[in-house]
Amino acid sequence: VNVIGVPKTIDGDLKNEYIEASFGFDTATKIYSELVGNICRDINSARKYWHFVRLMGRSASHITLEVGFKTQPNVVLIGEEVLAKKMTLGQIIDQIADVVVKRAKLGKNFGILLVPEGLIEFIPEMKELISNLNDLLAEHEVHLKTLQNVEDEFKFILSKLPKHLSALMSSLPIDIACQLMLDRDPHGNVQVSLIETEKLLIEMVSKKLEALKKAKKYSGKFSTINHFFGYEGRCGVPSNFDANYTFALGYNAAALVLNGMSGYLSSVKNLTKKSQDWQCGGIPLTMMMNIERRKGKEKPVIQKALVKLNGEPFKAFAKQRKEWSLSDCYMFPGPIQYFGPASVTDITTKTLQYEQNGKK
Repeated sequence: VNVIGVPKTIDGDLKNEYIEASFGFDTATKIYSELVGNICRDINSARKYWHFVRLMGRSASHITLEVGFKTQPNVVLIGEEVLAKKMTLGQIIDQIADVVVKRAKLGKNFGILLVPEGLIEFIPEMKELISNLNDLLAEHEVHLKTLQNVEDEFKFILSKLPKHLSALMSSLPIDIACQLMLDRDPHGNVQVSLIETEKLLIEMVSKKLEALKKAKKYSGKFSTINHFFGYEGRCGVPSNFDANYTFALGYNAAALVLNGMSGYLSSVKNLTKKSQDWQCGGIPLTMMMNIERRKGKEKPVIQKALVKLNGEPFKAFAKQRKEWSLSDCYMFPGPIQYFGPASVTDITTKTLQYEQNGKK
């Protein structure tokens, strides 16, 4: 049996010096960008709501960054930046509220914010809280079952947490706190993907703005609508780029099998060029593997590729985001194009373009 792999994940976190992109990422981000672009067009007309949009991508923020490039919203949160700067939840709330206040002074009580699905896990204090909760809920499982209601469980957990984590837990909206306590996976861990991060941000920003109003530092309106774009992005008809890319990956995989190769990943490079200029080959899976500890055992795994803060895509985003925050630079990509000039139909992601231009 010959085993040949292909780089598959819409999250875009399977890439390295040997693999330029995973298939599905282009299609998913184009679908999400159409949806977000539609919202951008609506708020540019209605001019009365703040839309908080959560996008897929638990372990990395590639999708959020790419959709940000394609639609240019007012606030784009990148989990990797939050982690690198060791930002607290309070600092994130302050950052969002600051943009809301500044836009309100310009007469703009509307805007759009993008948040990656896994943001919670990138916030160091939230990660610490979740880790402590996992241990406490496992340690006191029998006692917790004797308590009559969620309120009693909440009080008990607060009494067992370290002081700073107890204060953090108390600051969370009660429904989010309950999700942290009640929704567990089969291993007893918090199901972070079920936490409605966009609603958490809305509630906490609302409280911050109420405090600023009392202090007479804000006089605008903050009406909100929340969204989660998940499965609708990974089940769409593929873009021309993804159709061409997967055809090349599959044809290449068959060639590797016919030549007796095994344990390789099908690789297609030069993806920003025309498809006839792509370079095909095979990369040994072992070349991409690192040893990581998983469930108490050392296992070889392909390391997830996170957004690099010193990479060309993030640097390009960092240069533009200040203008996006206060100006209405919204872009409306529309639906995926299948017919017309190749410069429109076969265009790849902004992320890949920035990465390839940075190598020249």
